[in-house]
Amino acid sequence: MGHHLEIQALLIALLGFMFIGKSQGNVHYYDFVVEEKNFTKLCSTKSILTVNGSFPGPTIRVQKGDTAFVTVHNKGSYGVTIHWHGVKEPRDPWSDGPENITQCPIPPGTSFRQKLAFTSEEGTLWWHAHSSWSRATVHGAILIFPVNQTSYPFPQPHAQETFIIGEWYKGDVQQIITSALASGGEPNSSDAYTINGEPGHFYNCSRETTYHSWVDYGKTYLFRIINSAMNEEHFFGIAHHRLTVVGIDASYTKPFKTSFIVIGPGQTMDVLVTADQPPRQYYIAASPFYDGNAPYDNSTATAILQYKAYTYNQSNSDDKSSSSSRAIPFPMLPALNDSGTAVNFSKRLRSLASKDHPVDVPKNVSRRIFMTVSINVLPCANSNCSGPNGTRLSSSFNNISFRIPKIDILQAYYWNISGVFTGDFPDEPPLYFNFTGDVVNTTMIPSTGTRVIMLDYKEVVEIVWQGTSLVGPENHPLHLHGFSFYVVGIGLGNFNNVSDPLSYNLIDPPLVNTFGLPKNGWVAMRFVADNPGVWYMHCHLDRHTSWGMDTVVIVRDGGTPQTSMLPPPKYLPPCS
Repeated sequence: MGHHLEIQALLIALLGFMFIGKSQGNVHYYDFVVEEKNFTKLCSTKSILTVNGSFPGPTIRVQKGDTAFVTVHNKGSYGVTIHWHGVKEPRDPWSDGPENITQCPIPPGTSFRQKLAFTSEEGTLWWHAHSSWSRATVHGAILIFPVNQTSYPFPQPHAQETFIIGEWYKGDVQQIITSALASGGEPNSSDAYTINGEPGHFYNCSRETTYHSWVDYGKTYLFRIINSAMNEEHFFGIAHHRLTVVGIDASYTKPFKTSFIVIGPGQTMDVLVTADQPPRQYYIAASPFYDGNAPYDNSTATAILQYKAYTYNQSNSDDKSSSSSRAIPFPMLPALNDSGTAVNFSKRLRSLASKDHPVDVPKNVSRRIFMTVSINVLPCANSNCSGPNGTRLSSSFNNISFRIPKIDILQAYYWNISGVFTGDFPDEPPLYFNFTGDVVNTTMIPSTGTRVIMLDYKEVVEIVWQGTSLVGPENHPLHLHGFSFYVVGIGLGNFNNVSDPLSYNLIDPPLVNTFGLPKNGWVAMRFVADNPGVWYMHCHLDRHTSWGMDTVVIVRDGGTPQTSMLPPPKYLPPCS
């Protein structure tokens, strides 16, 4: 369906920002109703879990420094949680949302109010379910506008629009992952990708509802792009149009022009697009980037960038009836497995590092963690599972496959409940070897457990993530809750702790909450542990998280009320 930007442009000009729901100054209130709704895609109708009956769900709009309260009403048939991806939630992990990490699921027929405290974030973030695979359909955008009397660090766009990349499964996503975990094999791939809920022209029975973005010739637009896909990173581009990257993960970047972006699940990117081409229709495309060896969905989602002048000059302007899809220009995107291009794109990202948007890169590291990231296997009781050679697929950090407990870790930590987790996650792997070369069989099978990383308040932390070639090497988008972190280094091969730090960027590294670890490569990140609480850290490919590629970071209190975790709210969902 068509989508017009005039109303949004007018509101931005008049108000400087927009919001949904009731507002009291800088405090906003939202009601999220989680419920089943029927949607028709790919020649069939199925019931999916939604928020407020829409897919994607509603957008939260605030200004930097605002607070929002969201009451989640679960009218679905099973427990659910909601996570506010990239919102730091200072001292308040109680509202962060990951299931059995900071809360237990919200039971059907009950409600839970969560607080979103926006501090330094400015730009685009998103929210999503954080319980099993519910986020496949339960997700939406968070737009954080500059405060009054300030502006973007780039010319004011004529209007702006959000593009959410997603995945569509014909089957029930909960059943898909449950069956995969039971068999020990790979879960079914998605049946389509989507842009704002629509697969686009290149799928059966989807042409009529392809998403349209309407633009005026000569105007510049801010496009906010979110990758909510479950299991694939994406190349994203617009035919014949250059994108100017100006932000990532609600942090401004040094602008650079490109014909495409690489965006992993969990990431957001803000780009400027000038409508400077001959007025007509142009394809917007999201094509997967996958450099592993497992089955995956290699299809492409499309939307249409449509000039309004083209509509006015054509008697049959909608290409679905007047011309074939081949007549619409298609963007030139890299090959599906082009790892080198993906890494080079990541290396171009730099923080703006200006007077109004300074950086504060940690220099004096007090805690160094070397973290291997691996796909593994576990023995199968009857050697007849669906993983390699009859094993069960697994994954790990530092050769530990994480096990989610029945009681959430935050409550166990706060009330000192024993037996839920141990605070002995190691700062290095159990064995050093040629991580990106020869496989060492003793590391194929990881240990399992709920072991967490304990940090002192204000520790300056460097984590070097090292990809390995065990079972199935590939790119991994890694996400840390409760923090943004600086990516000070990225490279291929095995990390060298003598020579590689010499190439670190300590001047203007990107400040992010999610970042891609290259296949058989490494990434170095730094942050200050100044947010006391319990924070989840995991790969944002959901099949990997389901297998154990995750852990928890607990930051101890700092000794004063102002440097300590806040107490819990009056009501928390019960742990059954």
